[in-house]
Amino acid sequence: MSEKIIAGVTGGVKGWEVPKLSKENSELIRIAERFEIEGELESVVPHGNGHINDTFLLNCRITPEKKCKYILQRINHEVFKDPEGLMENIVEVTAFLQKKIKENGGDPTREALNVIPVRDGSSYWEEQDGTFWRVYRFVEDADSFDVVKRPEDFYESAVAFGHFQKLLEDYPAEKLHETIPNFHNTIDRMEKFKKAVKEDSMHRVAEVEDEIRFVMDREADCHVLCDMLASGEIPLRVTHNDTKLNNIMLDHETGKGICVIDLDTVMPGSALYDYGDSIRFGANTGEEDEKDLSKISCDLELFVLYTKGFIEGCGGSLTEKEIRMLPMGAKLMTLECGIRFLTDYLEGDHYFKIHRPEHNLDRCRTQFAMVKDMEDKWDKMKEIVESYL
Repeated sequence: MSEKIIAGVTGGVKGWEVPKLSKENSELIRIAERFEIEGELESVVPHGNGHINDTFLLNCRITPEKKCKYILQRINHEVFKDPEGLMENIVEVTAFLQKKIKENGGDPTREALNVIPVRDGSSYWEEQDGTFWRVYRFVEDADSFDVVKRPEDFYESAVAFGHFQKLLEDYPAEKLHETIPNFHNTIDRMEKFKKAVKEDSMHRVAEVEDEIRFVMDREADCHVLCDMLASGEIPLRVTHNDTKLNNIMLDHETGKGICVIDLDTVMPGSALYDYGDSIRFGANTGEEDEKDLSKISCDLELFVLYTKGFIEGCGGSLTEKEIRMLPMGAKLMTLECGIRFLTDYLEGDHYFKIHRPEHNLDRCRTQFAMVKDMEDKWDKMKEIVESYL
């Protein structure tokens, strides 16, 4: 089995800076106190290292012996253009999850996110400067990890994301807002890519002819899941759309995934998107920006492990067609990510943060190497998933 560190990376988004806590601490306290938090607020400290939103941990004291914690976040409205719709999604989905968890005998305060309302009853606070803020109850006695070395944790994330699908199988996905329109619309991603090639605004097309040809040779693949969703051949479901390991809270005592977090990209889509994106980064034997492409492959042991956990977590909610199409979900999400990196490179690296001149090009090449390796192992991948039918 690969000894690769299993972690999710998407490069981050440009043009978004974290507030300088030393100067803005009093402002953060003032914003936090707009919400219905318990006790006296003792401190506000930066929390995590997310690429999109700015996150802070609120430490509160209710009594001399009793403390509680909350998560305060500034929503990145440059990425999420409709914060009201985003928060409506989250409030409705978390309420649905809490009800299901309670019916199943679970603890809805730990097994689902809990949105803390503003004192006027709304789900978020808008500052005069146009920024948007929200607060969640902190999930106690659990951690999320950016870097996980144990394959067991990858399996637990699969079970948790599968269970997320199971709990929401009856939720009317069509009612959800698209917080990022066309996020996994691979037909649209292909059209944007072809436009970037045609315009060649940075005069980079000539140097990436092989990569362009790789994408164009697989244009038909970009239609497969979109067409199946449109025809009803696979069902429209509530999808998380950011299924990396640090979006699962793992219980300190049991090590099991207990809560799916970061619901900003919860939207209508296919379960194959969530499964596929996890395989894309989790079963890759190399880093996302690895220059030595000989290190890139799809680890079939990790593929088996995640597939087993995801299907178990789904608890019979997947259709036979969805199970058969799981390898396509993995391949297509990997291809889509590579297309996004290459498009950004052709357009001048304006979306993903880069740390060297050809960073996005390196990223796209690793994704395409992963796609090619999946194609080479296609019969085996199909055999693995069909064993669950």
